[in-house]
Amino acid sequence: MSDNIKHECGIAFIRLLKPLAYYKEKYGTPFYGLNKLQLLMQKQRNRGQDGSGIATIKFTPPTGKRYLDRERAMGTNNLTELFNNVYSNFNDLTPEQKNDTVWLKDHMPFMGEVMMGHLRYATHGKNDIRAVHPQIRQSNWITRTLVLAGNFNLTNVDMLFHQLVEIGQYPIEKSDTVTILEKIGHFLDEEVQKVFNLYKPNGYTKEELNELIFHKLSVSRVLQRASRKFDGGWALVGIIGHGDAFVYRDPWGIRPAYYYQDDEIVVAASERPAIQTALDVSFKDILEIPAGSALIVKRDGRIGIRSCLDPAPKLSACSFERIYFSRGNDRDIYLERKALGKYLAKPVLEAIDFDYKNTVFSYIPNTAETAFGGMVDELEFQLSRMKREKINSFEAGKVSNEALKEILAYRPRVEKIVVKDAKMRTFIADDHSRGDLVAHVYDVTYGIVRNYQDSLVLLDDSIVRGTTLRDSIIRIVARLKPKQIVVVSSAPQIRYPDCYGIDMSKMQEFIAFQAMVSLLKDKGQENQLEQVYNRCKASMKLPLDQRENEVKVLYDQFTAQQISDKIAEMLRPKDLKVELTIIYQSIEDLHRACPDHLGDWYFTGNYPTPGGNSIANRAFMNYMEKKNVRAY
Repeated sequence: MSDNIKHECGIAFIRLLKPLAYYKEKYGTPFYGLNKLQLLMQKQRNRGQDGSGIATIKFTPPTGKRYLDRERAMGTNNLTELFNNVYSNFNDLTPEQKNDTVWLKDHMPFMGEVMMGHLRYATHGKNDIRAVHPQIRQSNWITRTLVLAGNFNLTNVDMLFHQLVEIGQYPIEKSDTVTILEKIGHFLDEEVQKVFNLYKPNGYTKEELNELIFHKLSVSRVLQRASRKFDGGWALVGIIGHGDAFVYRDPWGIRPAYYYQDDEIVVAASERPAIQTALDVSFKDILEIPAGSALIVKRDGRIGIRSCLDPAPKLSACSFERIYFSRGNDRDIYLERKALGKYLAKPVLEAIDFDYKNTVFSYIPNTAETAFGGMVDELEFQLSRMKREKINSFEAGKVSNEALKEILAYRPRVEKIVVKDAKMRTFIADDHSRGDLVAHVYDVTYGIVRNYQDSLVLLDDSIVRGTTLRDSIIRIVARLKPKQIVVVSSAPQIRYPDCYGIDMSKMQEFIAFQAMVSLLKDKGQENQLEQVYNRCKASMKLPLDQRENEVKVLYDQFTAQQISDKIAEMLRPKDLKVELTIIYQSIEDLHRACPDHLGDWYFTGNYPTPGGNSIANRAFMNYMEKKNVRAY
């Protein structure tokens, strides 16, 4: 992706179903769980590079001994630092101590049966160690202690915060993390008290009542009651102090979560390949947690998927996960990205007038490579069809060997033209000089594109703001002197803000939005902006579930092609002497390529939750009011 945007975080969860001695005997190390947790997180490091953290909980801790341990780290090498800090606790142990699982559990931190990990992208809010997950709601009552980490964003934090205040709480800050933690914590307290009150009259001791709470506590009811007013996307992993654990997914299926279980271990993560790699298990044995459901692992080892909220009638799993965010070594994602490229081949061929001979095909590294492979496959298929038609056009027996040889030798000219250079740091104070250096983040392969004879096709994952294209890539490839430059996006036009995890909240930054506004001005109809602004303001007075996306009417006046053409005009450097064409994926082909991930609100404005419509309207109001702030 040429534009740098931050996005969803990553979660990891492990529950060991056997005593630590079992793993020492079978796998040769008592640190089996920690090692697997580190691998799960390492294989999802693409999901968060600002911070990381882990937490572990031990069963049956002696009174007064720590049963909950947490470590967090920030910075460029946070994951390495995190596990260096964790494993440093064991550096001074003797070989005997390192292999004594009973002694390790009794005396050392992070030797628990339940563990979680989190990788954080700080899309907004505080970016300090206190904001790094896991977060803890501590209590002297082990059944009321809650540890939480997640990949989430809520659109209605203000409302949920005020609900907490109304029931007498005083949350330490207004954020979705604290709100979710306190919401679940509140209903956890109530559920614990309910079980306690139910069995206390029967003469149980308080120790016996604790055991009953361990067994009878309904985690699914806690989650259902806590989340019924949540508006947003989430994949949450939580551990209650006594050992019950859950991984919970939103009812729209927006945020991803997968799990695997056998008789030794239960594992969950944001991405399926991380589990495949960490445990060396088959693709088919890793399942997706259903929308609105939670994977719940009780302290006593009972495991189940429990429905907490009814899944939405139209699930909206994030399509950006498939286009860009998730790692492409998931089988399904790999095939979907190839399909995205395949469906772009036809408009690309039309743009170059089917001139294979005088076109060089390439991509903008590195995440567009898979989609590019799919596009090349389709280009080769279409070229084979053209070869057959050419051969069939000759009279029977009249095609010469030379002509046949020349026809069969045609291949798409696939080259690696754009190279991402090492990140350049400059201390020059002069803005012009600094901008000139930044423009050279990318470099090119010289001598392949023939001057003013070859067209150059470049595939990118998506075009969000377009600034890198305009200020760097187009300028640098123009030095190759192509006849024309065709930039292709495997994603459709990004028109609306995301409010469920991706760092895209300022509508005025999107090149598609800028193009739409420019088209309105070209038609002398900029007064419509004010009309939509007034409707947006009026909508804010309606109940949340009655708000519509008022901005869609502005886009509806133009075709996707008109907006693409205007984008090409706006991204064209003033001194560019060749033709520039911008091609975007169509919504229809996006859905064909990713049929099980239909969340497309950033492209279409069709938000799955009422809060999304509200955020879109707020983002437009911010633009009209010239406020350079987030819409949520």
